[in-house]
Amino acid sequence: MITSLQNPSIKNVVKLSKARERMEQQRFVIEGARELSLALEGGYEVVELYVCRELFATTRYPGVLTAIPEKTIAEVSHEVFRKMVYRENSDGVVALARPKEHGLSDLKLSPNPFVIILEAVEKPGNLGAVLRTADAAGVDAVVVCDPRTDLYNPNVVRSSIGTLFTVQTARCTSAEALEWLRENGIASYAAELQAAEWYQDVDFTAPSAIVMGTEAEGLTDFWIDNATKRIKIPMRGKIDSLNVSVSTAVLTFEAMRQRGY
Repeated sequence: MITSLQNPSIKNVVKLSKARERMEQQRFVIEGARELSLALEGGYEVVELYVCRELFATTRYPGVLTAIPEKTIAEVSHEVFRKMVYRENSDGVVALARPKEHGLSDLKLSPNPFVIILEAVEKPGNLGAVLRTADAAGVDAVVVCDPRTDLYNPNVVRSSIGTLFTVQTARCTSAEALEWLRENGIASYAAELQAAEWYQDVDFTAPSAIVMGTEAEGLTDFWIDNATKRIKIPMRGKIDSLNVSVSTAVLTFEAMRQRGY
């Protein structure tokens, strides 16, 4: 059992909170047995796993360790585990895994796809929340264009509750995303405040993608000028916009309603 807070492996787990370290080491942190189970389901390779047996005894996913080679698993004390984790009330598991490439060519689309495009997303919590919506609605993919946050930021993993590992996700430039949409015959609907059409009046039953910008800046002119249509959500109060993850959920579930899901 690892009991020293100065253990090099433990200190390295803490270092992986930084994007530069994740990129250089090609490792990222998965915290929690539920998240780990989804990572394994998504085909991620776990290279190290640390377990605090005292906390793991309370987990709702006791079988998750059976899928991990024993030589990969190290036990740690409760004190050491607290140093490694980012959240409270964890169930005693922290793993290091290898990231994936997330190219557009890796995406496998259904015959009638629905895709979420996020331009320049910068808040990990928003990205994680959108991934949860994508999972709940059963969308084909989430495409992150010109991202300002790392897909493997611990806050993305945490706020997505592990759906980062099961929702098809790609990273690319906006120009690459637009070309890919056109190649696949997918209409793009840019959400913005000055749009001419209400979202509920748009036909989402054909291959479709909604394009979402940041709360502070909205979409760039690239998407406003090149999208198939521009759409907006009615705002009847004092503010003129919703959180991007909330707006994404509103549009996504309208599309699913139209499709009879």
